[in-house]
Order: sequence, then C-alpha cells, then structure tokens
Amino acid sequence: MIARVLTIAGSDSGGGAGIEADIKTISALGGYGCTTITGLTAQNTLGVKAVHPVPADFVVLSMRAVLEDIGVDAIKLGMLTSEPIIRAVAANLPAGVPLVLDPVMVSTSGAALLPDGAITALISELIPKATLITPNLPEAAKITGLPVETQAQRIVAGKALLEMGAKAALVKGGHGAEAELTDLLITRQNVVAITLPRIESRNTHGTGCTMSSAIATGLAQGMGLEAAVRRARDYLQAAIATAPGIGAGHGPVNHLVAYTT
Repeated sequence: MIARVLTIAGSDSGGGAGIEADIKTISALGGYGCTTITGLTAQNTLGVKAVHPVPADFVVLSMRAVLEDIGVDAIKLGMLTSEPIIRAVAANLPAGVPLVLDPVMVSTSGAALLPDGAITALISELIPKATLITPNLPEAAKITGLPVETQAQRIVAGKALLEMGAKAALVKGGHGAEAELTDLLITRQNVVAITLPRIESRNTHGTGCTMSSAIATGLAQGMGLEAAVRRARDYLQAAIATAPGIGAGHGPVNHLVAYTT
C-alpha cells in the first residue's frame, strides 16, 4: 500500500511553502499526502501579508477525519499558528507513528509565524513526541537559548533538543555563513554531518517545509532515519538547483524536479 503522510501545517497562497509544498513533496517522492490546515496565509514571494488561524476544534476534527478513515504512516508538523492549536494537536497525535516536527517560527521573508507564548507549548507538548525535530539555526537558538555560530555549538544545541525529549534532531546549516552547507543529524548514539555544496539562490522559499515533508515521506515508506534524511537532502538540493524562478522575491523550489529534469 502507498505510504500515507499527514501534514499538519499552514496554507501558502503562493504555493511554495506550507501545505502546498508538503503535498507536492510527498507526491513527488511516491507518498500519499493528507492535510490538516492550521492557518491560512495571504502571501507571495515578497512576504506574508496576513495569517488567519483555523479554530483549534476544527483542526482536531480534520485530524480525526483522516486518522479514523485513511490512517497514516507518518506525520509532519509545520506552522501551528497558536498555543491552542499546538495543545490540541499534541493531545490528538496517535501513538507509534513517526513524527517529524518542523518548528516553524519565522518565514523566509522574516514574518513571525508563531507567537512567543506558543513556543513554550511547543517545547513542552510537541518536542517530547518528536521522532525528529528539524530546526534551522535561528530556530535552534530560539528554542534552546544557546549559540549556534560554530559546528560544535550546533551539536550542543542539538543535544539540548534531545534532552527536551526529541528522539533525534536535524540542525540545518542553511542559515550559516560557511562555503559548504552542513546539516547535523544528532541522535543519542552519534552525530552525522551531511555536507553539500551551498547553492547561492534567492529561490529558497519553503525549503524547511520541503525538507521535513521529504523526511516524513521516507519514514512512512519504511526508510531508516539517516537514509530518509539523506534522500530528502539530495531531493531538496536538486529542487533548489532547478528552481523555476517564479516571483520577484524568495521564489519556490522545483518540487517536481524528478519529473522535469
């Protein structure tokens, strides 16, 4: 049976991030995507104009509708909009299903997508349930309160996320200044550095959403964690390299790279 992935996240009217990026990614990698939308955004490649949260009780209803009928093999969490939504989602997550948590706090254009008050709920309610948490450097620093300038500091921050309850952490290096991009997959057993050439591009909108959805799809398909992360990293690298150049700002990646190259 096809691997089923539920993405619980916000909708991006520009199509490059959020639920829209998730569905494209899951489909491109051979999975079946289901959705629970936590918020609507009015945005394009230049930025987020407004966010309209979905009521928490409707978010739960949407989750249950999918879980009771279709079922899931993995879940990806993205933009959760508010503390009530975070707590409602956490209370209704099924046991035993791989969970990839992308702690979305700020958009590529700099718009705040998660109020400071909700971060406490994310730390207490969701990180302990995460199979993998996938913060970028600003998110890792915000959650842990630790510096992330050097690779050694990033490893310390990743281990702090494990102490908060996550089974594994992928501290992504995209916001770093190094010539090469290194993501650090940190578990209680070891640290794996995944290094690829840095692609200088303005077309990086939705990369975090894409990466986390790709990993969730791999886990849903029965891949091991490191294998799922490596496939996702290679997929995203190719998607950035072949980005269509849409919009005047931070454009989307090419989610359908496997079908257009």
